[in-house]
Amino acid sequence: VIKCKAAVLWEANKPFSIEEVEVAPPKTHEVRIKIVATGICRSDDHVVTGALVMPFPIILGHEAAGVVESVGEGVTSMKPGDKVIPLFVPQCGECSSCLSTKSNLCSKNDICSAAGLMPDGTTRFTCEGKAVHHFIGTSTFTEYTVVHESAAAKIDSAAPLEKVCLIGCGFSTGYGAAVQTAKVEPGSICAVFGLGGVGLSVVMGCKAAGASRIIAVDINKDKFAKAKELGATDCVNPKDFKKPVEEVLTEMTGHGVDYSFEVIGRTETMTAALACCHNNYGVSVIVGVPPAAQKISFDPMLLFTGRTWKGSVFGGWKSKDSVPKLVADYMKKKFVLDTLITHTLPLTKINEGFELLRTGK
Repeated sequence: VIKCKAAVLWEANKPFSIEEVEVAPPKTHEVRIKIVATGICRSDDHVVTGALVMPFPIILGHEAAGVVESVGEGVTSMKPGDKVIPLFVPQCGECSSCLSTKSNLCSKNDICSAAGLMPDGTTRFTCEGKAVHHFIGTSTFTEYTVVHESAAAKIDSAAPLEKVCLIGCGFSTGYGAAVQTAKVEPGSICAVFGLGGVGLSVVMGCKAAGASRIIAVDINKDKFAKAKELGATDCVNPKDFKKPVEEVLTEMTGHGVDYSFEVIGRTETMTAALACCHNNYGVSVIVGVPPAAQKISFDPMLLFTGRTWKGSVFGGWKSKDSVPKLVADYMKKKFVLDTLITHTLPLTKINEGFELLRTGK
């Protein structure tokens, strides 16, 4: 058992508490990882606010990179000392999704079931004698974590962990939504709603795919300079207009965009993103995690005319196969990650980090 520091969330709408936790050794087909760097993602905050329902107490965090400390019996794909990225979408290689070329959401994921436990139905964390839940099979707001072997990818030993941790969620999710889920073609017109780390990664994906016009949409105009730096050609603040943003985008393009991406997780922007794409061949992709217990109502004529509405989890990448390749592409300078990193803080200042997220900084 390893004793270490972790940020524990005891209940919703409360700050994280830095605690000493006990991390059990890995069982069969499990890996214990020393976390070197972890990103703060809006999906973690959705658990804090109750928009994403998970059991408490819990150790959040799912976008990280670290070094294997020890492995359980039967682990063959990695050994102690290997650099790895934990995978919140595992890849078991055996379920219908893993076996299909069309999908990536392995049935062993804990996003849909939200049990907050390891695949065997138990936890590896205890704090003050209480069992602490895992978060979507990763739990990275801790100095050490345990994941299933199918939920970690071995990466290049030369990779800078404080940069490539973003490939564990934000970058891959956004970039893949454009190049993998939507399959944006050269010359396309795209609209991206929400310019956080994931939205900016969608912008990068659209640019890499050769889009001729990338319209960045956000109510925080401070995000526009960075969006332009990464490839946005136009920036739209819905607050500047009296009419709905979908009408603004349709007028700007003459017929609507080819591809739109909702990267916020709000039902109103999901329907606006659908409505702003071309009425016959437009494709709209939901990238932001939808809030719990909210339903969407929309005019079905939006779909009847031919639009496609899709979802994308982890950018459509098969995680264990794709993450090492994405890290290799980063090492070959095929894309940048540094631009997405605004602040670096110690684990003890995690609450300040979440404040920066909530204030759009």
